[in-house]
Amino acid sequence: MSNLPDEAFRDTIGTIDEGGKRKFIFPKKPSGKFYDYRKIVSYVLLAILFINPFIKVNGNQFMMFNILERRFNIFGFPFWPQDFYLFVISMLVGVVFVILFTVVFGRIFCGWICPQTIFLELVFRRIEYWIDGDRGSQSRLARMEWNGEKIRKRLLKWTIFFVISFLIANVFLAYLVGSDKLFLMIEQGPIAQASNFIALLIFTGVFYFVFVWFREQVCIIACPYGRLQGVLLDNKSINVAYDFVRGEKEEGRAKFNKKEDRALTGKGDCIDCLQCVHVCPMGIDIRNGTQLECTNCTACIDECDHIMESVGLPKGLIRYASEDEIVKKEPFKFTTRMKGYTAVLFILLSIFVGMLFLRTDVQAVVLRLPGQLFQHNGDKISNVYTYKIVNKTMKDYNDIHFELIDQKGEIKNVGKRHFKVAKEGISQGTLFIEIKEVLLESDKTKVKIGVYNGSELIETTTTNFLGPRSFN
Repeated sequence: MSNLPDEAFRDTIGTIDEGGKRKFIFPKKPSGKFYDYRKIVSYVLLAILFINPFIKVNGNQFMMFNILERRFNIFGFPFWPQDFYLFVISMLVGVVFVILFTVVFGRIFCGWICPQTIFLELVFRRIEYWIDGDRGSQSRLARMEWNGEKIRKRLLKWTIFFVISFLIANVFLAYLVGSDKLFLMIEQGPIAQASNFIALLIFTGVFYFVFVWFREQVCIIACPYGRLQGVLLDNKSINVAYDFVRGEKEEGRAKFNKKEDRALTGKGDCIDCLQCVHVCPMGIDIRNGTQLECTNCTACIDECDHIMESVGLPKGLIRYASEDEIVKKEPFKFTTRMKGYTAVLFILLSIFVGMLFLRTDVQAVVLRLPGQLFQHNGDKISNVYTYKIVNKTMKDYNDIHFELIDQKGEIKNVGKRHFKVAKEGISQGTLFIEIKEVLLESDKTKVKIGVYNGSELIETTTTNFLGPRSFN
């Protein structure tokens, strides 16, 4: 008999029945070593997720992604549209890291770190187990006619789910618009903050829909990461895998009989109890090999280990392993492909860190006014410019002025010579630069301008200064 796993699973998915309709999954409540580890990881990540938008560092929200106003805070550092190149590099770092992580460890991110999985499996399903019971009770309740018990349980569960969805939406909104605006909406009421309140209701509706009805379909249909793993994984990637060599052997799977010695009969260690299928939150049979729906949640590992222990067979029939480890007994190796991704990741991280060190808290841009030529002002040549100063910090600069650094001349600001740039504010205006004609060596001279707050140099920028063509 062939040791290769059955490939028939590729014709169907566990969430659709034979008629093509949605089939709801009622997984058995998981338990075991890996599930306990997942709970610890999940609750730590949930605490970080809920606390992050309400922590401030130097007046900046620790994490904020205000797309509408194009303001981002990452680890307390503010990023403006002018820092978009840093955002692009950070996204590339993230993509390469996910690719490398998937090539090495498979889809472990989905089962252990993804917020969708954490909320569904470690929050909403746990409430469901508490109200509706385990797998069998949930299945019976779904088929039951609408009576007092079913109405009571459904109303209780849906109400709790709505409250949790509302809380998640508040945190999500705090990430997008800032926790200060969220508290302002609570203080002023929904009417005064109508736009934010409408957004809050929309987010609540989306989360409620996802966790009450759409559920695992997010991972199968909506999330592109599941599609990515198909091209990223290879025989050396570590996955939650069924050891079909040990499980099938010569005679294949067979029900357990305590009176026989399976080693002598040639039967595989898999006793075909289907517990790994019943506990799977995606409704798949892990014995059919790596599948699109598998999120590496390890529920099947815990369940199979428990069954193997109860029948006196070695654990690890389902475990973290690569296909080469199962078939060829080869230990894990850091392949050339993995080394290539690691090198790319290191290069991108080096570029990103370097750009972070070069980033300034104040950004100044001085540009010549389009269409304007130079002007003679006695023995001096004058050029007119526009300027923009962006203050990315949470402190006010009250004594901003310009000075030429490497050229003798004078800067005349239109309006006040010294002006203020508020925290997270922008100041724009017009200025003139005057330089004596004898000091100009060509018709285009690059000048360096210092931006000072009092006597402190906080930024430098350069621009071109036009003058008469020199015939020397």
